[in-house]
Amino acid sequence: METTEVNDEFKLAAEFVLHTNKNIFLTGKAGTGKTTFLKYIQSHSQKNTVVVAPTGVAAINAGGVTMHSFFQLPFVPFIPEKNRGFYDNNNSVDANTLFQTVRFSQPKIELFRELELLIIDEVSMLRCDYLDCIDTILRHFRRQYHEPFGGVQVLFIGDMFQLPPVVREWDVIKNYYETPFFFSAKVLQENMPIYIELKKIYRQNEERFIKLLNKIRNNEMDEENFELLNSRYQSGFDDIDGYITLSTHNYKADKINQTELQKLDGELYKFEGEITGDFDEKEFPMEYELNLKIGAQVMFVKNDSEAEKKYFNGKLATIKRIDGEKITVRFKNEQEDYELKNETWKKVKFKLNGESNKIEEDVIG
Repeated sequence: METTEVNDEFKLAAEFVLHTNKNIFLTGKAGTGKTTFLKYIQSHSQKNTVVVAPTGVAAINAGGVTMHSFFQLPFVPFIPEKNRGFYDNNNSVDANTLFQTVRFSQPKIELFRELELLIIDEVSMLRCDYLDCIDTILRHFRRQYHEPFGGVQVLFIGDMFQLPPVVREWDVIKNYYETPFFFSAKVLQENMPIYIELKKIYRQNEERFIKLLNKIRNNEMDEENFELLNSRYQSGFDDIDGYITLSTHNYKADKINQTELQKLDGELYKFEGEITGDFDEKEFPMEYELNLKIGAQVMFVKNDSEAEKKYFNGKLATIKRIDGEKITVRFKNEQEDYELKNETWKKVKFKLNGESNKIEEDVIG
């Protein structure tokens, strides 16, 4: 977003993050600027900041690390009861047994003590017990036992209508929590974050369609909405050329993409990613090998980091020319061709600079 386009909710949330120590939950539908907000805070904050996310791919996209790696979270449920005093057959840990089973290095402890702002992205996937575990770790090592998160400011970013937490051990933790979602964590029951919702959608400007999407999202469909939706239904429709097919599994989408690619005449071009340093295949934000043909429809999976902001996550285009390493596309409903630039995803880790006491990013892949 250009500065002039930043809306009131965006400005308000940024002021809270940058100039107070308040905890904030920033939410909004797809396309409202949550990722842009995260990047804005990263570039403007003077606070010692760490970005974490529940999964490897989410962490790469957010420019952070996984919560499990940063906080060495256990792979068993965390029980939010103090002085339980035993390790339950490796099936759970509590505040006492956590520090008996997990060892933190001195540099990591020092990093915890200098941490000022913790950003948790894709928070819809964060389990309640893991948030209480993070709270316990920060209170312990920062020696601020009566302060939520040991006095660290936390910025939660995410859309609760998207992916939920994976909780295979709900039978264990349902005795302690109302839901598996992060907002059921004990640390938030008495310390609810400030709630700010971004509402302006930047990926779609057709107002009637936006309203229909919101009705579906909130389960508020009425007869008029159903009539509008059904007016788009085409019986006997079997031509998927140019249309998007929604599928429940990646392998189904891959099969459709390969089938449609094979239908196109012309040469098949293969482009491989370049990997340097430590970057596990499970963390790849997209396919390592791209198979393309002229005429193929493509979708962008990342916002344009350049000032011109030519594309965003989810934007469609068609391959117009391929000349060696150069790929030229034309965006849907536009007449201008655009030559693609290479994109880079970085895997980082956070370390404390002992001289400046500043938390720094170290690119490891």
